[in-house]
Amino acid sequence: MSEEESKQPIIIKKVKKAGHGHHGGAWKVAYADFVTAMMAFFLLLWLLNVTTDEMKSKLSAFFNDPTHPQVSAATGGSNGAMGGRTSSPEGARAHDNNPLTANSRPNPSRPKTGDGDKNQKANIKKVKDEALKKEFERRQKAKFEEKKAQLEQAIKENPRLKKLSENIIVEITPEGLKIQIVDKEGETMFPSGSARMFSKTEEVVSLISEVISDMPNDLSIRGHTDSTPYTSRKNYTNWELSADRANATRRVLQNSGYPADKVENVIGRSARDPFIKDDPTNAKNRRISIVLLNEEFVPPEGENEFYEDEDDVREGAYNEDGSLFSPDDLPDPGYRPSQGDVVFP
Repeated sequence: MSEEESKQPIIIKKVKKAGHGHHGGAWKVAYADFVTAMMAFFLLLWLLNVTTDEMKSKLSAFFNDPTHPQVSAATGGSNGAMGGRTSSPEGARAHDNNPLTANSRPNPSRPKTGDGDKNQKANIKKVKDEALKKEFERRQKAKFEEKKAQLEQAIKENPRLKKLSENIIVEITPEGLKIQIVDKEGETMFPSGSARMFSKTEEVVSLISEVISDMPNDLSIRGHTDSTPYTSRKNYTNWELSADRANATRRVLQNSGYPADKVENVIGRSARDPFIKDDPTNAKNRRISIVLLNEEFVPPEGENEFYEDEDDVREGAYNEDGSLFSPDDLPDPGYRPSQGDVVFP
């Protein structure tokens, strides 16, 4: 090293370490985005909780097809996703803090609350009336069965009438309890061509009167003949003969104590309704039909009336399949209970 170079000063530079500089506010923006996303997430969860399945279906249909007609038929001043639609009635502003519920938008097809209550009561009453009618018909049929058994037993226990058991046919028909006194070969109820009864026929009719006189049902008495023309008297046919025999039966019934006001009609049917359809001349076609007519069911008046004697019948209303009626069986009225009012501040 030369003398000149050795005289030059030596400069030592020291680098001082300082603290970290300021990073700015970018982290605040990221945090705000995170909080916003979380709020949107919880808002979505709340909306999923308060909306009905029908609303979810319509929302899904809208985002799949914005022109879907079920979303809304009304349009607003926006062409965005919601198209200016609101959950409140169009043109209405009732309050700044309008409550938002699951079904706040009115449904034109949905009945008003008062109408819905009336419809529900009407449906319940209809079900009760139908149950009453079925029970009424069951009781009436049971009473007919009882009278049928009583009559058959009374004939068997009577020595004079026991041999006529085959001439008396008792059956329950859709029209009511039908008791028929029929002729058979060698055993007729009336003399040929006459409306005057044999004494055995009168005894049978009197017995029938004793058995059925306590029934409240109206009575129909019908006379029938076979198809053989009646020619013994001029201007007297099977029509007159069948009617006269039916009227003779009415007189014997009433003389035996049957109430006259219960006789609904007395009809001559001639040969129009044969018992043996394939053989219109058969002796069984000559007969007298005594029909206890079914009573008509009349629903009781009032909403709270049901069975008069609850100990005698099943309680409650029943469906057609026999299951117990419940309000859940009624048609869906189209609305559901609110999840509660939520008011945005």
